[in-house]
Amino acid sequence: MAAGWLRHLAGDAVRVLSAGSEPGKAVNPTAVAVMAEVGIDIAGAQPRRWTPAMVAEVDVVVSMGCGDECPVVPGTRLLDWELPDPAGQGPDMVRGVRDDIEVQVRLLLDEILDREVAD
Repeated sequence: MAAGWLRHLAGDAVRVLSAGSEPGKAVNPTAVAVMAEVGIDIAGAQPRRWTPAMVAEVDVVVSMGCGDECPVVPGTRLLDWELPDPAGQGPDMVRGVRDDIEVQVRLLLDEILDREVAD
């Protein structure tokens, strides 16, 4: 959902990679449905595991509770957003997570774009 929000809000202003420490076999269908409610299509997303090479390519890694599995690369900023896991949850709960993620993504995007303008 975070990658969907970031792509939706940032367009081509930032490059977005999406991966996880323990990716599921498929995107949560409830997440697909609640994102569609706000006009964001994540149905084609494919879960994948992050790799050290992937993490080395980015400036910011956003984790959602990967714990000891979080990728650590010198010079890469790691943010851990503590959000409940929407796996197996109903639409109301997943909507809440979706909305929390939107807030976090907007804050991060504002910061990233402000930093890029200042550099």
